[in-house]
Amino acid sequence: MTDTPDRPVPQPGILKIAPYVPGRSDAPAGVKLVKLSANESPLGASPKAIEAYKALADKFHIYPEGSSRELRTALAEVHGLNADQIVCGFGSDDILHLLAQVYLGEGDEAVMSQYGFNVYPIISRGASAEIVMAPETDYRADVDNLLAAVTPRTKVVFLANPNNPTGTYLSVAEVERLHAGLRADILLVIDSAYAEYVTAADYSVGIDLVDRAQNVVMVRTFSKMGIAGERVGWMYGPDHIVDAVNRIRGPFNVTLSGQAAAAAAARDIEFTAKLRDYNAQWRDWLTKALAGNAIRVPPSQGNFILALFEDVATSRAAFTALRDKGLIVREMHGYGIPEALRITIGLEEHMRAVAEVLEAFGAPGAR
Repeated sequence: MTDTPDRPVPQPGILKIAPYVPGRSDAPAGVKLVKLSANESPLGASPKAIEAYKALADKFHIYPEGSSRELRTALAEVHGLNADQIVCGFGSDDILHLLAQVYLGEGDEAVMSQYGFNVYPIISRGASAEIVMAPETDYRADVDNLLAAVTPRTKVVFLANPNNPTGTYLSVAEVERLHAGLRADILLVIDSAYAEYVTAADYSVGIDLVDRAQNVVMVRTFSKMGIAGERVGWMYGPDHIVDAVNRIRGPFNVTLSGQAAAAAAARDIEFTAKLRDYNAQWRDWLTKALAGNAIRVPPSQGNFILALFEDVATSRAAFTALRDKGLIVREMHGYGIPEALRITIGLEEHMRAVAEVLEAFGAPGAR
């Protein structure tokens, strides 16, 4: 006879999950805080998104439209998509969770790159599946290693492109090669959360591949575009995947204000271009200011850079020195890169301040 537990017991695998830990946002008493740890927009939100949000102040008692129709219409117009193939969610994390619940289960495996987004293990294990890490090559996803990690149990491959926290990316040719090597029953999730910041000519967000294949989805977010607080994400995929995800999606999973603000932000292509140009300028400047013999900075296509120090002790000392000046960056212990710091691209004065502090740790300084 089996003993009855004396309290509710989580499903197998749940307690193996390492909880997601956000970046620190504290500074010493009396020091002004500058948060460079969460990859938020340095220029705030689109003025049109702010206007759309404010216009709803007297409508918060009304339920939002259940399918995010206005937002899907805006996304379809801006990106040249079929609105019926779009699903919106409470941030891209919501979409990723839904995909895991639909396509992963006990005995299944999901594959990701070694330093990929650390939400992938959480959602995979939360669906009772196992996560398999494919080694990266020089802090970049390696297609051959990803394909080698695939087994008969593999049901999903997660690819963050560009990747958080490394900033590196795979070209359209490499993504195509990855897809070509997967079985038809394996779902390839292309997580293009940082697409708006990419300047590389050989990059693709994944739309073309979704249009040609039945086992690919593209996931995006508005969080990096200035409305992180509203938590809005979206997915573009084949009809059969959209149908399956919609069957378990919450009926009001995007707020009224989130839908309106995101629709306005999507249509404000001038602000998006301004944000991309500003980020590229200061991403390149900070990379040159920090990269040297003592600090290495892999080329980034995101709105952040990864600073790799000679050892863990130096990384921790650099974090403390920045924190003492109120400059809060992201430590990388949770990603298995404890010798690194991730630094969000912020305002010019803050980028110059970061470079000045890190000169003591081997950064060559601004040029």
